[in-house]
Amino acid sequence: MIRPKFYIIFLDLCCAYAALICAYLLRFRSFESLEDLTAGGTIRIAAFLLTVLFSSYFFELYEKKRFLDLRCLNFRVPGIAILSLVILSAFFYVFPSMQFGRGLLLIGISCFGIFQYGNRRLLRKFSNRIQFANRVLIVGAGELAQDIASLIPEDSNPHSYVRFVRCTDREAIVDQSLIAGHINDIDDIVRDYKPQKIVIALKERRGNLPLKQFMHTKLKGIEILDATTFFEQQKLCLMVEGMQPSAFIYTQGFKMTPFMRTYKRIYDIVFSSVGLVAAAPLFPLLALLIKLDSPGPVFFKQLRVGENEVEYFVYKFRTMAEDAEKGTGAVWAQKNDPRVTRIGQIMRKTRLDEIPQLYNVLKGDMSFIGPRPERMAFVDRLKETIPFYSTRHLVKPGVTGWAQVCYPYGASDEDALEKLRYDLYYIKNYSIFLDFRIIIDTVRVVLSGFGGR
Repeated sequence: MIRPKFYIIFLDLCCAYAALICAYLLRFRSFESLEDLTAGGTIRIAAFLLTVLFSSYFFELYEKKRFLDLRCLNFRVPGIAILSLVILSAFFYVFPSMQFGRGLLLIGISCFGIFQYGNRRLLRKFSNRIQFANRVLIVGAGELAQDIASLIPEDSNPHSYVRFVRCTDREAIVDQSLIAGHINDIDDIVRDYKPQKIVIALKERRGNLPLKQFMHTKLKGIEILDATTFFEQQKLCLMVEGMQPSAFIYTQGFKMTPFMRTYKRIYDIVFSSVGLVAAAPLFPLLALLIKLDSPGPVFFKQLRVGENEVEYFVYKFRTMAEDAEKGTGAVWAQKNDPRVTRIGQIMRKTRLDEIPQLYNVLKGDMSFIGPRPERMAFVDRLKETIPFYSTRHLVKPGVTGWAQVCYPYGASDEDALEKLRYDLYYIKNYSIFLDFRIIIDTVRVVLSGFGGR
């Protein structure tokens, strides 16, 4: 089933191309001018389309909750236009032969902003139609079914619903008024409720599921998922509690081919080299500020756990007072931590303290993207309490990662479990596209100060 988000992306692509056509027609007032649009080559058209899509993603305009909020929409559409103009101006400055020329870029971006604002207002207006409804049938009425129901976002669409199907005679934990019937009547329930998805939320499935009826239901186009898969789709992380060791063996994910490792190492070298060169002018300034703010060294090094649980020294700019853990031992940084210096608070919010880790990436101790490296004192304890915690050490730790951009700074065992969900999702679904998405989200996180402590 194609997700609604992809329909919206396709709609934006059409709007972007229509905006270019309108720009030529408005500028030259002639249909013959459209020949110049295609004669200029597909690269500059692709650059325009990809840039406006990137800017829209950066401003989260593919998230339904964003464009349903009118105030948010009024702010973000102009931001998309400005960001697109800056990126494309820089691109055409580097490649002047590809320019649209004579004000066409500004007109095209302005037209796209108008079209995008219009289509989001239309989507907002018609979001209560049955086509936009979220109809889910959950097979089960116990604790797992209740947990799955809590993942489904609240929807004001009158055609949306969440209903449960009882499978046993045990007392139901879920709301009795939301139980649609018994599993023996699944064919009638599906016919009456017409769900888009059926989620199997049973801890014990053997003997409780009519597989033949489910097969017929799936052939009718209704998506059938188990609880762990639905959890992964909704949260973009893994339900660690529901995983079995066989999930690592038989699933399509959790596979790092030699090509993937080679590609990852190449872009690690490229990104770390470029990053160190670009950040080099900041080193003297940051060193001076650190020295003026508090006594102690400029750089901070600490043993962290790397790939295959081999320890290495990680390097950062010092953001805490010297010997901050002398009397306490290894402890997580807390919100408004008194050990953090004044300049350290700014550096942690902006992630400037992480820049020296690019040296670790260049050496090969770390990757640019991966799980956050922890200290052995924490790792030894967490392995005892959190299932599959050691799995995150099968890949190199990263300067940034899926957990870092999706979840705020962790400062407890509970936070470590939540972040492990995202780390395992990254390891399972590793791809070039996911790495690119993390890089974009990292920029957004740094600009927003999300999760820094």
